Amino acid sequence: MASNPVDPLQTLQAALSVPANSEEQAELLSKLRDSLEQHPAPIRVLVGTLITIVVNAGDSLLKTWVIDLLHFAICRSTLSTEQKTQMSSQALDTLYQLLEDPNPAIVKVVVQCLTTVYPLLFRSLCTNRTNPAAWNTVSACKARILELADSPTINLGIKISSLKFMQRIILVQTRGPPDPRLQNKNDPNIVLCPPDHPFIPVPHLEAEAAQLLEQVIKILYTTSNVDILSALLNSWTALIKLRPSMLLPVVVATLKAWTPAAFVGQSALVVKSAEKAIRILLVHLSRLSIAAPYSSQIHEILTIQVKRMEEESRKRSSTPTAPREAKKRPTTADVDRPDVKRLKVDSTDPPAPTAASFLDHFDFTALPASLITDLIVVNLETFSESALVGLVQSFRQNQVAGLAQTTTAAGPGDASKEEAVAQMTQADPVIPPGPMEVPQVKDEPIDPLQMDIDQDELDYEPDRLNEELSGTIEPQTFNDPSSVSQELRLNASLSDFKLPTPNDLSVSDRISLISKSVARICDLAVELQSHPSTAVAEPSAGDATDMWMLLIVRMITRVSIPPGLYDEGDDLMEDDTKVHPFFERQDQLRQTLCDYVMSDFPPATTWMNEEWYNDHIQHEKNPRWRPNYDTWLNQIVVSYQTLLDGKDRTFARFLLDLPSVPQDVLGLLRDLCVDSESLEKMQVGFSTLKGFVMQRPTMRADALGILLELTTHPERKIRGAAINTVKLWVPNTQPMDTMIREFALQILRKLQRAPVQDLAQTSDSSSENKKVQNGNVEPMNQDEATDTQVDPDENMEDGQLPQEDLIQTPYLPERIELPAQKGQVLQHVELLFVLSVKVPEFLDEIFSAYAQMDSTVQEAIQELITALVQSLGPNHGKLLTLMRTCPSGSESLALRILTIFTERERPSAQMVALVKGLINERDLDARFLIPIIAEMDKPDIMRHLPRIVSILNGQPEPKNLVRSVFNSVVAIPPQTFGSVTSNLPRVRQSELLTPAELMVLLHESEKDIGLKSAIEAIGICFSMTDVFRSEILAVVMQQIMDEPVLPVLFLRTVIQAVTTYKSLVKFVSTTLFSRLITKKIWTNPPLWEGFIRCAKVIAPASFGALLQLPKDQLRELVDKQPSLKAGLREYVTKKAPNKARVSGFLDIFAENEDDLSTPPP
Repeated sequence: MASNPVDPLQTLQAALSVPANSEEQAELLSKLRDSLEQHPAPIRVLVGTLITIVVNAGDSLLKTWVIDLLHFAICRSTLSTEQKTQMSSQALDTLYQLLEDPNPAIVKVVVQCLTTVYPLLFRSLCTNRTNPAAWNTVSACKARILELADSPTINLGIKISSLKFMQRIILVQTRGPPDPRLQNKNDPNIVLCPPDHPFIPVPHLEAEAAQLLEQVIKILYTTSNVDILSALLNSWTALIKLRPSMLLPVVVATLKAWTPAAFVGQSALVVKSAEKAIRILLVHLSRLSIAAPYSSQIHEILTIQVKRMEEESRKRSSTPTAPREAKKRPTTADVDRPDVKRLKVDSTDPPAPTAASFLDHFDFTALPASLITDLIVVNLETFSESALVGLVQSFRQNQVAGLAQTTTAAGPGDASKEEAVAQMTQADPVIPPGPMEVPQVKDEPIDPLQMDIDQDELDYEPDRLNEELSGTIEPQTFNDPSSVSQELRLNASLSDFKLPTPNDLSVSDRISLISKSVARICDLAVELQSHPSTAVAEPSAGDATDMWMLLIVRMITRVSIPPGLYDEGDDLMEDDTKVHPFFERQDQLRQTLCDYVMSDFPPATTWMNEEWYNDHIQHEKNPRWRPNYDTWLNQIVVSYQTLLDGKDRTFARFLLDLPSVPQDVLGLLRDLCVDSESLEKMQVGFSTLKGFVMQRPTMRADALGILLELTTHPERKIRGAAINTVKLWVPNTQPMDTMIREFALQILRKLQRAPVQDLAQTSDSSSENKKVQNGNVEPMNQDEATDTQVDPDENMEDGQLPQEDLIQTPYLPERIELPAQKGQVLQHVELLFVLSVKVPEFLDEIFSAYAQMDSTVQEAIQELITALVQSLGPNHGKLLTLMRTCPSGSESLALRILTIFTERERPSAQMVALVKGLINERDLDARFLIPIIAEMDKPDIMRHLPRIVSILNGQPEPKNLVRSVFNSVVAIPPQTFGSVTSNLPRVRQSELLTPAELMVLLHESEKDIGLKSAIEAIGICFSMTDVFRSEILAVVMQQIMDEPVLPVLFLRTVIQAVTTYKSLVKFVSTTLFSRLITKKIWTNPPLWEGFIRCAKVIAPASFGALLQLPKDQLRELVDKQPSLKAGLREYVTKKAPNKARVSGFLDIFAENEDDLSTPPP
């Protein structure tokens, strides 16, 4: 098989094409399984597709095969750990659903799968912090399996598997070796999870593991099932090897304190099996090196066990077995008979043991009931029908003959006995009886409704029995030969016997008699439940109490008929103000039964089914029948509501088994779900509604409707529980999937803006239809009015529904109030966001509806969608496609998604290419460029940066965005900038801008950016003092001066530079001003104005350069800045060497006529 694997797809297609559950299909699937075990790679594809098909199907060969294949792939295949983890994650929701499958064999395999899935997903989720939904599902699976482990009525195989799952939880949720070098990669444990994990509570998990360990030890002490005991002990070896320091002392102490006290009353073989399981574990521990410090304690426990077993053996050997041996020996009368001959035995050796002698001493009670049944059936099949009839007839004759022999031995010579025997046996020939072993009949539950009333029961006298038990009179014996003879004659003439007429009791006596009978039966049921002899092999098997309960219920419901109820003209039911005594008595009996049910709840199902059926048949006979089902069902539900326990599924099973569920009960379940103060009540409510949806098709719509309405509840805890419940049915469970999708989309559409109605239609609603003609208003006729009416649907945009078609829930307004609150928006969209993880097509609906929402709703959506986007990840194909093709009006949502992807990590190359394409194809907001600008090359940065800077508007938010962009695209210059060195780092120098390049770019693009935005951007640069230092600004001014056309903002930047860095004053006053004068700066009015202001700012350092100006420009400068005249005049007077030139300057700088006549010193 390994060398010639079959084609898995072709073989599977062939298996699906043949008749279901046929031998041919079984052969093909077996062949495919053999191939996949050798070559398991295709399993991931096959199981991922098939598991969604069979999950909600009935029992079939294909379903069992697929689930077994999934179990093999996850638990026993040679696939890598990563592949198994991926399969586990994909099949997690399906496995959770299969935990509710009605087939115990499937549930058992699913529990075994989850035993391996739990550690795999735990390891994965410890590192994946963005998938809380998977952890919630894992926790739900864990809670359900722990419920199965605690259930006393669950199938034995499921219970053992659940206990092994429990021990795997203990292993995962306890600490392994803290040293990473000693950690086993196949042993995921709580050490792998960081303490600050967002959704895995590490302290809670450790506390839960400690509680589960205590529970396992408690089960070891209390279980009376040797299979459960062996399963627990067999798993402890692996636990001890992986957690020796924590578990070894606990296990040794537990085994030392263990005794077979829970097995009291069971056979020696069962007790011996339990002791053997304990001994095997102890011997194994004694051979482990890690258990060396406890070797003395282990040997002591073994010694104590040997003594205990020997003592038990002596007790059993000393127990008298005469009653059992007497059944195998001939009676004394047979021994004394002369016709009974003894066989001569020549040899004195004991006879060899035969099969019959071996079976005589074999304890059949130790065998499972199913095995005994199979053995009986197989032996019966060996006889033909005629032979079987003959054997039955022979057995009956032997019984009669044995009775005759017994009477002869008790009183020989009694003629009456012989006559009675002759009468009983004259019809059939008597086979000579011989020594016969009386079969031992095991007491089993008997249906009291199908029992034949025996003569002994007719003669039952409780008063006499009480007197005998108290010793007042002598007990009546039946050893008297005359009484035996009388019994035989009575049995022979039973056909002529007639029951005497019963005594007529009063009403009070009847009630007292019935009440005492019911009380006696209830007390007997309690005794039967507590008696060890009533234990059954299977926990789910019924017992005698069920039949007694059914008897009581039918006595109350069906036996008594109201007097005259079916007589015509009777007014028993017509007067509602009076209650007939009959109904009072019946209600008293039912109240007694209700009180008993509250103390022992399981019989409630039997009672309610009988009440419903009785109401049904009585109503058919007479429509005036007063129903009891609804009344007492509400009484039970209200009474039990105070006793609810989240782990006890009894109440849920009771409601699921009801023949009819009134709306009042559904309302009660809704109230339980919204009781957030009691987690137990919430759990019962949601699990019961979930059961109605899955198991009761007729109630599916009502139950699912309640769950869907709760997904919009304002309280987050309740809403989250409802969403976690309904999401399991999406996308593979029909019809729930379709119903959930439609509900989620309709709730989303409630957030859209209401369609604008035509104004003319509004005015027509308050006045008559009129028309304007030649300036006069005239009434319109009916046809004209009809033609001019506006269809409201025409004003609605695509995707909107009419107001009356929108679904309404008790927890949402008809239309959301504006401005929208984030919490109310979350009520509308949380279900859809959760489902979008499983159904990516919902993202299309979100984008389409977003474009039609109010701006305040859009802002809330942008904030709430963060968790969804993070869980999908930046490589989600559907999300990337929607960002590229987002509908008009939803660009801000696409921008928000882009921002979420780039907040904590660099954008991928795929994301950068997508945004570049969007910018080129569509006129999008410049904010799309901000997250990816740092990943572009230098030409793209310089091309797109001005567009980003243009968003500056004086507000803090855009300013912070631009500052972050500058920090990401500008390389910080080294401290040695300007000096000669060959060791400068060159990391990303080709992609990032230098500070000088950025400043120059801002000046050159001032027209594209806008002067106000450019001024704000330059101010941001000056605030980055660690980047734009004085030497950088000097380089910037030199580079701008080299341009043929100077920017308008250049001189403003120069003023800002010299104001910030005084060291630049000399450079500006000499080099820069001289070059500006050379460029005839006065020809550009804005720059000339900046030059004049800069000259004033750096005065008197600027005086030397100002004297280079032509006289006209110099005169204009001092006229605009008169404060410079005095300084310039003093500067010229003291430092100018040319007297003639000084006089010319003094003419320009003179304040008045006196200044002109004053000669220079």
